[in-house]
Amino acid sequence: MAGEAAFGREWLAGDIARLPAGAAILEVGGGIFLLSCQLAREGFAVTAIEPVGEGFGEFQQLGAIILELARAEGKVPTIAPCMAEDFASDIRFDLAFSVNVMEHIDRPDVAIRHVTAALKPGASYRFICPNYLFPYEPHFGIPIFGSKRLTEKLCHAKIYHHAMPDAAGVWKSLNWITVPQVRRFAAADEGVVLSFRCDTLRWILERTLKDTAFAARRAGWMLTLIRIAVALHLHRLADLIPAVMQPIMDVRLTRRL
Repeated sequence: MAGEAAFGREWLAGDIARLPAGAAILEVGGGIFLLSCQLAREGFAVTAIEPVGEGFGEFQQLGAIILELARAEGKVPTIAPCMAEDFASDIRFDLAFSVNVMEHIDRPDVAIRHVTAALKPGASYRFICPNYLFPYEPHFGIPIFGSKRLTEKLCHAKIYHHAMPDAAGVWKSLNWITVPQVRRFAAADEGVVLSFRCDTLRWILERTLKDTAFAARRAGWMLTLIRIAVALHLHRLADLIPAVMQPIMDVRLTRRL
């Protein structure tokens, strides 16, 4: 989890560097609040949305410990204990983000609408999550066979006997979000501009070979392919792959001026 927080901070580095001191930041899906607390330590006014969703109950106890430590330093984020679909705030944020959260939200279209409504003009909501058009499910390390229902039927043992806590709950939480869906969500709101970053996949492939904890959560065959691709510099071609065909999506929704 510390590694994931470090990943998120590095992923957001460019966005954070452009913010003014004390800027208002919204994290959608704070998890155990490591990244939210780090940003609060850096002087930002952080709000974190975090309900305890199915498959993630163990986060509640860990999150309470992290927040208690943050309070001791006087650098604690504001917690919004609600679903992202129900979020509303009088605050207008300079930046909103989420890391591998959007695929677990019941109504991603509603969540996106509520989060982008809370942005200042010119501010962005940036999120990264799997693209379920790509035939690979990263939480369970299994191939995708068209629909979620068919994939569950064909990979039942690998899903329900997975070593993660509450594998059944995590599986149930997945909404099978895709790039075309995000495009439709954005098109329904004339107040936002949508863009995708296509160089994030290359960055993640490079990180996989540097971060042993991150690599340990990937299948052996996948690590072998990544090592070969990076050694031959073929991973640089990932920048040319259209967003709709990439395994992950790095989305930016910017509130119009």
